[in-house]
Amino acid sequence: MYFDGAAHRDGAGAGVVFYTLEADILPYSFTLTRRCSNNVAEYQALILGLETAVDMKQLHLRVYGDSKLVVNQLLGVYDVKKPELIPYYKYARQLMGYLGNVTIEHIPRNFNQQADSLARVASMITLPSHRNQISICQNWVIPPMFDEGNASEEENTYHIFVHEIEKEDWRHLIIDYLNHGKLPEDPKKRVDIRRRAPRFIYYKGTLYRRSFDGVFLKCLGENEAIQAMEEAHSGICGAHQSGPKLHFRIKRMGYYWPTMVKDCIDFARRCQVCQFHGNFIHQPPEPLHPTVASWPFDAWGLDIVGPLPKSSGGHVFILAATDYFSKWAEAIPLREVKKENVVDFIRLHIIYRYGVPRYIITDNGKLFCNIAMNKLCEKFHFK
Repeated sequence: MYFDGAAHRDGAGAGVVFYTLEADILPYSFTLTRRCSNNVAEYQALILGLETAVDMKQLHLRVYGDSKLVVNQLLGVYDVKKPELIPYYKYARQLMGYLGNVTIEHIPRNFNQQADSLARVASMITLPSHRNQISICQNWVIPPMFDEGNASEEENTYHIFVHEIEKEDWRHLIIDYLNHGKLPEDPKKRVDIRRRAPRFIYYKGTLYRRSFDGVFLKCLGENEAIQAMEEAHSGICGAHQSGPKLHFRIKRMGYYWPTMVKDCIDFARRCQVCQFHGNFIHQPPEPLHPTVASWPFDAWGLDIVGPLPKSSGGHVFILAATDYFSKWAEAIPLREVKKENVVDFIRLHIIYRYGVPRYIITDNGKLFCNIAMNKLCEKFHFK
């Protein structure tokens, strides 16, 4: 049995679909005669379906619904905190006790489309191919009153079996939009699906994404993505790469999923073999080796400061040099920095004033590593 409820400001409805062992499909649609919240509508749909199952004397029933709140409350995972839901909760448990062997499971909304369509019968409805009409009834469930003392006795009369269903696949939203033009109700998801959809194609039952290189990558679900990471990272040909390298390798293998960068990094970090045999990246501390000059003006440090706020003379940069031995500094302001300015500064403000140094230390920028600087070094024989 699949159930679903729908409530909005214009009314409320419930949909129930039974699948029998003989492959018969029994759809039911109920128009609720009162306005209610969506959670109450979900409970109404469940109870109407259970009452129908009791009338049909179905002792073995598997129930599926897309309402996490209703399913988890009946499974005991969530507490029933809202007073208006307590009567429906107790009545539903009582009906499940009448039926005997009942299991209830949560499924994604994509797997509950028929019951959802029946609940929204006024606007959208999907009918089985061998049926041309369904019955639409008007109904409202009034649950009986329960005493707190009898609740504990009834809880011991039956068992509920818990089965986990995997969470919603990210590919379904894009496939629904590409095939049927269907968009989710959330406005943010609508914008996201419309923005991403042009890069996807759906071909022969498989979703592909066009990469920046023009190659179509096969889109993977959660379980397939984990299997691909295990094979690429630690499989027969796996090299236990780091997270970013693992991501690029999986893309080269022709696979894609939205969170693959984060998943690959987390997978590589959790790999036990990598933790045992990986490189020790935190090196032990070592003493510093300072640059020591033997005599004054033997070694100079040269660098550019700026750009700075423009001065009254239009200067934006400062070319500064510092002697490593005496800490003496020389500096000139510049409107723009050119290699000719650097060569003239070294020749006029360092060599002609303090003599030829043994070496000058720079950050190897383009202004300090060029043909003009090489000629100056060869002419005065310094490094």
